[in-house]
Parts: sequence; structure tokens; C-alpha cells
Amino acid sequence: MSKHPADDTADQTVKLIVNGKRVEVDVEPMTRLSQVLRTELGLTGTKVGCDAGDCGACTVLIDGEPLCSCLAPIGRLSGSKVETVESLSESEAGRVLQNSFLSNAGTQCGFCTPGVLMASTALLANNPSPTTQEIEAGLGGVLCRCTGYRQIIDSVAAAAQAAQSGSIDVEEPTTGKAVGVSIGRVDGRQKLSGQDIFGDDGAPDGALEVRAIRSPHHRASFTLGDLDAYISSSPGIVAILTASDIPGINQFGVIPPMADQPVFAETETRFMGEAIAAVIVKPQTEPQTGPPSGLGTRVDLSGFPVTWTELEPVMDPTEAQTPDAPLLHADRPDRANNVMARRLVSRGDLAAAMSAAVVTTSGEFRTSFVEHAYIETESGWAEVSDGPGSYIVSIHVTTQAPFSDRNDTAAILGVDPERVIIRPTACGGGFGGKLDMSVQPILALAAIKVGVPVRMTYDRAESIVSTTKRHPAIMTATLGADASGSFTGYQFDGTFNTGAYASWGPTVATRVPLHAGGPYTYDAYQARSVAVHTNGPPAGAFRGFGVPQAAIVQETLVDILAEQLDLDPLEIRLTNALGANQPTVTGQTFASGMGFAECLEALREPYEKAKERAALFNTAQSNTAQSNTAQSNTAQSNTGTATSIRRAGVGIAGAWYGCGNTALPNPSQMKVGLDPDGRIRLHQGAVDIGQGANTVMSQICADGLGVPLSKVHLVSADTDHTPNAGKTSASRQTFITGNATYLAAQALRAEILALAGLASDPEIDSNTTIDLDGSDLSVLTRSDRVIVDLTTLKLDNDGYVAAGFGTYDPPTKELDDQGQGEPYAVYGFGAQMVELEVDMETGIVSLLSVEAVYDVGRAINPALVRGQITGGVAQGIGLALMEEYIPGATNNLHDYLIPTIGDVPEVRVTLVESGDPLGPYGAKGVGEHSLLPTAPAILNALRQAIGTPVRHIPATPDRLLAIIEGRS
Repeated sequence: MSKHPADDTADQTVKLIVNGKRVEVDVEPMTRLSQVLRTELGLTGTKVGCDAGDCGACTVLIDGEPLCSCLAPIGRLSGSKVETVESLSESEAGRVLQNSFLSNAGTQCGFCTPGVLMASTALLANNPSPTTQEIEAGLGGVLCRCTGYRQIIDSVAAAAQAAQSGSIDVEEPTTGKAVGVSIGRVDGRQKLSGQDIFGDDGAPDGALEVRAIRSPHHRASFTLGDLDAYISSSPGIVAILTASDIPGINQFGVIPPMADQPVFAETETRFMGEAIAAVIVKPQTEPQTGPPSGLGTRVDLSGFPVTWTELEPVMDPTEAQTPDAPLLHADRPDRANNVMARRLVSRGDLAAAMSAAVVTTSGEFRTSFVEHAYIETESGWAEVSDGPGSYIVSIHVTTQAPFSDRNDTAAILGVDPERVIIRPTACGGGFGGKLDMSVQPILALAAIKVGVPVRMTYDRAESIVSTTKRHPAIMTATLGADASGSFTGYQFDGTFNTGAYASWGPTVATRVPLHAGGPYTYDAYQARSVAVHTNGPPAGAFRGFGVPQAAIVQETLVDILAEQLDLDPLEIRLTNALGANQPTVTGQTFASGMGFAECLEALREPYEKAKERAALFNTAQSNTAQSNTAQSNTAQSNTGTATSIRRAGVGIAGAWYGCGNTALPNPSQMKVGLDPDGRIRLHQGAVDIGQGANTVMSQICADGLGVPLSKVHLVSADTDHTPNAGKTSASRQTFITGNATYLAAQALRAEILALAGLASDPEIDSNTTIDLDGSDLSVLTRSDRVIVDLTTLKLDNDGYVAAGFGTYDPPTKELDDQGQGEPYAVYGFGAQMVELEVDMETGIVSLLSVEAVYDVGRAINPALVRGQITGGVAQGIGLALMEEYIPGATNNLHDYLIPTIGDVPEVRVTLVESGDPLGPYGAKGVGEHSLLPTAPAILNALRQAIGTPVRHIPATPDRLLAIIEGRS
């Protein structure tokens, strides 16, 4: 490499070999390689998730070595050979690797995939037959928030084997047999080649940059200075947006009656990171205050004219409810004492049930803010075009909720929703965090103000400080049982810190008491929740809507109660497992699809073996401790930590989760059309955030229509071209949108049979084959073949010769004031077992394995289902052991820790297919509850190991050590 240039600000011509081609770029020497690749060379396959070398998404090969391109100054790379993800398909080894990731479900959202692939390429080039440990070491610098890493490891191992034995085939299902097959993702090639367009990838050249001005305080009042003078004195600044520029309502929120968050605060900010203004600048024209950023222009906004007056914040939800606490929403009489929502579920005589209990156990538990930490930060671009009678603004954005975004943005602009189009880009992870709006209204306002395309991408610190979190909770509960271990009663009270704004707080408050007792039966039940405003960040949706916090309480108490009764933890769960025709805590019963007991039974054999291993290990450790005690001080000092006492533990936990919205209308709509050239186009409005909706809906459509999967082509989510399939949340898409897809496919099948002159008759339909060969439609019955030339048929307004529409809204019933009713049409069930070891001198936990068993009804795509479960397990590990967002202190990915590839042990997944009667082909969702049992199972294993319950998570080494030493 060349020496560092003497002048780091003057442009320099740098010659590189990029993907085998010689290129020259004229840039400042300290410009990051990631920025040069993306903005100068258009190689957007290289992703940027942190600009600090923490996430590894921008990993490329520089002279054959994997390096984070965000840390590589271009001036030092003259003459270097650079390889990016776009080069992989040019080599046999690269194609094998891509096929292996496709075949083994090694990619989910795809944002980290380029970095993973390039690190894998370097690893296999240097070590053609790596062990699992060597793969973990080679990929240790790349974070993935979706997959849980294990399928990445499998993909690399399979590629290594294929390099020795031959190519990898990607499974292609036969006609009518797509459902139930682990096909590769239908959009997988785009992700593996770097061609998927994410929010920061597709803005037009020259688009203006938008940067927000945010509060540095938890609570503050402010006044703006002379903005016109600031613009005049700041070359490159085009315009400034404030609340005064909002023509409609300066307010948004995911639940319209509770909407309370302004786009820009007007006089007072309620949390650190809240926006008060946005600055629109010409790209790369503003003076830099550090190395240029790959996440948009790094504008120096230190001179922005604002005067802050810091005010005393209220950060604790208990203090927030005291009479003299400042009210965050004093203009809302329904939020007295900062209480945003209260919910109750009550069934039976709780006092009598507790009196009848032979034993009870109680406890208080606390959880913290948890950051979503998706590797793609919030980003997008917007354009304005003339429409009928007025402008139309098109917003290309990473999102989970396009129609909600459209409606809220239109209200902010003061226009009809039809004048706003949301075009979702590929979504680099969501987990609930991209259900709330972020850049959408700011982009719309900016595009309208300047009349040219604009773009906005949060840097990592901005993403963390300004977006929603998992609710911290303070929870108390009591569980009672009779002598046989049958639960008599359960009482739960939870206070949830919902932060400055409502976001999904009402939903969390509602879901928690419905789920707090877990998938068990009780003689009586009472659960209360309260969501309280503080000056913390808004707490929103995060994979489970508060249920993971409540599950920690309930599953811990089940284990403690089992010990008090001298019963096995698995057996007591089986004794109380909710089954068919047994009432839930809301009084609802299900005749079938109740596979929880089957999940527990599937754990029996591995659980018994794990307990034996733990007992043998602990006995050996105890013997070692006794031996060490007998040794001399010198001998003990020589052994050091090598003979530190370790204790093994085995923990289990169960889970249930209602799929879809709670006791509310929850429809999805889908459309399928037939082109005159014989292509089937699926208007797939359910945003795929990595969970596989594009693939699952394609499989359901193909089988529902009776055509090969290869004939189904996606029309991606877009409020202008796809029906409203609802939000990608609440584990609803496979169940609800899957049903809508099936109905749409069946409707199109009926239209096709009508084109062939066949009557709508179930017997005829079931014995009829549809064949599409270009524009020739061939319909074969038992006795005849009808051929239709599609080019001779009349086209509808969308250019189709036939189309089918499907709408599905699951049957639910409203809850009464005691929380009784039918909130969900379908529940998913699961159970997990964790084996671990604890170093009793350091508090460090080593996870050994996880067994995960799930009733998914029917696995539409088993590999994708397993991937969802493994990814959920990884996030559950983070929740239990390491993740804690501290407002103002953990605003990057080296202070806020998420699991790395070395933190996730082997995860063995078993699928139970109970065949839900309402689901498409019997399927249920699994996204949320894949995470639910992990943290409770880990905590139960920790209690087994150290002998004391853990009641405050995350169970970091310092907290565990305090418990072990009796200090907590």
C-alpha cells in the first residue's frame, strides 16, 4: 500500500483494481473505501451499517484479505486489488458459495450477507476445509441480527464440502408440491449478488441530503435562532425544515387514536434524540468534521442556531406516576399521572384459588430497554411528480408498514392518501422497529419543499438514539399449585416504561396480560398491566410486544414451584399444558391445533440426557474443588483460572403467542394476475423483512393455483401497485396473508377454468391440470384438453387476461372489561431447552446447546421456519445475557452488545405440525414466539447452576457474580 498522503484534504487520483477492472477515482485521500465503492463506482452491494468497523457489513477483500471498507482510507489503497460481492458470480468458487447460502437458508434480510460472503470467500481460500470453530473465527467480525448464524455456518461448511465433491443443487419443487419444500428464497439471488436495493442504495444521482437536528437532552425546551441568516452563511445548505413547514398535522403514531409523536418538536423535546428540524444540503458540499461517511454526507451542524434549556426529566416509571412528576402529555386528560394505558384479564375466583394452593411462590423481576439493532439503519429517498390535479410524492423506504406510512404521511402533508406512494425497498431487518415511521415524513416534506429528489439515512448513533426500544418492565407475580402440581391460580402485575410517546405501548399493555400466564391452565387468573410515559426513548414493538418480559416471570416461577413440590420442571409443565377444548385465560377454547404438550414431549429425551450430563459435570467440578482446597497455596496459584469452578445447568421453558392483531379487524388482501405471455404475477404487499414472505406467498400461490413455482413472478410491495396486506408484525403474515394468497390463487384458478369453458365444479377442478407454455394456456381434464391462445383475450386495466383477488380477516371477538373474549383465531406454541455452564469466579456464561421445538401448524418452507426460530433464539440470548440500552450511553455497536457468531451455540430445531384448521395448508406464524422461551430457559438453567433465581436481566457477568457472592 502507498504511504499516507501529506495532504489529506486535496483530491488525489487513486488507481485500483476493482473486481478485475482497473479504475481511477479523484477523491480526498481520507475518503472511506466504502463510500468510493458505493457512490463513485455504483457498487452498492457493499453495505454500511455502522461506519465504525463494528458490524462488518461493509467487508470486502483488499489484496485477498477481508477488511471493513468503512475503515479503509482510499488514499492508502493505491494499486490495491479490491473484490466486492458483485464479483462472486464470476468464479466457480463464488457461485458454489452463493448456491450453498441459497440452499441452506444462509441469508434472511440480506443486508449483512455481502459482508458474510466476502469473509467466507477469504476463509475458504485460505482454509478449504474449515471446522465449525474455524468458520466462527473467520466470520467473527460480521454481525447478523436475523439468522442466528447457525445456517450461515452450515452454508459455509456445505460450500467447503461442495468444492471437493461438486456443485450444490437448489431444490425445485414439482407442480402442486411447493408447500412443505425447503426451496431457496425466490429473492435469494438478488441478496447473494448484492443486487437487492435497500433504502440507501437507490436514490437518484445528485439527490439532496437531509440531516436531522436532534435534542442532546432527555428533556429540554428550546428556541430557534435566525434560520435565514444561517442558510445564507452556510454554503451548500439549501433549506431547513421545522414544525412551521408542516401543512397538515404535526403528529403520527401506529395506533391512530393514540398518535402523539410530532415530526419536529415545537417548543419542548421529550426524549434524547427527538428531532426539532432537518437541514437539506447539496451532496458532499458541506465542510466535514471527520472522515466522510458512507451513510450520506456528514454535515457539520454544530453551528445550527438553537438555544437549549435543559429540564429535569423523569426516567423511572414509578416516579413518573407520583403527583409532582412532570406530565409529558399534559394536554391529554386520558394520561393522568403519565399513565398511557391500563389493561386487565381476570377469570375465576383468584382469592379462593390461592387459598386452595398447597404452595405458592412469588417474585419481582426487572428488564431493561433493548435496541432492535437491525444492521440496516433507517433510510430512503423521495421524489415529487405531477399527478392528476396536484403533486404526488413517492417515498422509497425501508419499512414494515407501507400503508400505515402512507396514511400518516398524507395526514402530515394535509393531502389525500392517494397523493402519497410508499415504495418499500428491501428491508435490512425490522423486528418491529420499522413499524414506526422515521425518515418517511421528513423525506416527504423535504422533497415537496425543494422539488427535487432527496435522500436520508440515519447513522448508527442516530438510529439508536432516536428510534423505539423494547419496553423495560417491573413485574411481580404469584403462582399457586395444589399438591399434585396443578396450578390453582396466577396473579401478575406489570409496569412497562413506554417512554416519551405511545408508539406500540397500547398493544404491549394489551398483549401482556393475555399471555402472561403462558400456555397453561389455571383455576383462576388475574393479570394487570400499565404503560407509563417517561422521558426515555419511545418503547415500541420488538418481537413479542412485551410477552418475552412476562414469560421470564411466569416460567421462572414455574420452575421454583416445581422445586418446592419436588416435581420435575418438564412434568409440571405437562401436567398444566393447555390443550384442546380447555379454556384459555380469556375463556376461549380450540378444538384442534393445540400442540404445546407435543412440543414438551419432544424435549423429554434430550432433556433427560442433558440433566445427566450436567449432574456428571457438576460432580466432577465439586471433586476438583475439594482437591484444590487440599492443595497448597502455591499449587492453587499455579493453576489460576484453569481450575475455576464451573457449574452446569439445564433449563426449559414454554411459550405461546396469538398470531395477528388482538381482538381487532386484521385483514390482508392479495391479488394474482395472468399475463398474456403466460406469466403469473403475484402482487405481494406483505413486506419481506427477512422472514421469507416473498417465498412463502409464492409457494402458497403456486400450489393454490396448480402451476409450477417458476411461473409465479413477484410484484413487490408498493401502495400504488399491491393491495394492502397489512403490517409485517405480530406473526400474522403466513397465517393471514397466506390465507389471502390462497384465496386469490383459487379465484384466479376459477377464472382460468372459465376461460377454458369449464364450469365451476369441485370434481372437475380437482381433476384438472393447468399448463402454461408461453401464451398457450392448456387445461387438461380427465377426458379432454382445451388450449387457449392468451394473446387473443381482452386485457383488463392492469394488462391481465384474468385476475384473482383474496381477502382474509381472522375471526376474533372483542374483549370485555375483564379481558374475556376471543382475541386470536390461532395460537402458536413452542418450548426450548438450554444447556449452559457458569464460571463461578467470573460470572461468565457459556451456552452449550439449545433445543427448540415449535408447533407451526404446517411448515410451508421448513428451512425458512428453522431460520426464523434460530434467529429468534439468538435475540433471546441477547435479551437474557447482554443487551441493555442505556439512554445517552450505548449509542453504537461496540457499547451496545448483540450476539456474535461465537455467542450462539448449536440450535437443534424440531417442528411439530399440528395442522391448524384455519391456516393456509394448516400453517401458523412463528416469528415472535421463536424468541419467547429462550431467555426464560437460560434463566432457569442459570438458577440450576448457581442455586439462586436471576430476577434482573440482562444477566451480565457482574450481575451474576453479585448473585453468586451474595451481594444481590
